[in-house]
Amino acid sequence: MTPFGAKIRELRAKRGLALKEMAADLHISAAYLSALEHGRRGRPTPGLVKQICAYFNIIWDEAEEIERLAALSHPRVTIDTGGLSPAHTELANRLAERIGALDDETVARMLSAMDED
Repeated sequence: MTPFGAKIRELRAKRGLALKEMAADLHISAAYLSALEHGRRGRPTPGLVKQICAYFNIIWDEAEEIERLAALSHPRVTIDTGGLSPAHTELANRLAERIGALDDETVARMLSAMDED
């Protein structure tokens, strides 16, 4: 599941909406909405993100957060380390190899360290 997908699912659950109902209201297929939620589709288009924000009456900071989550929700990431140091390339490759084995606490610590910039 992607960060965007988790947030959309959370918003649906809080409002007691079925996936099929939301998909119909947005004029998209339930299969596509399900795939977005589960991370089987790439990030949503900016237009769809705005449509979802309007659907849930989300504005300002919360809308910016939804847009940020959408931008960070591509389930198949490619990292171009061309022109970077060998250490950068090693980090990218080691992370790719081990990301599935990282527990939630380790992931949270790594994200926190990255946010310290």
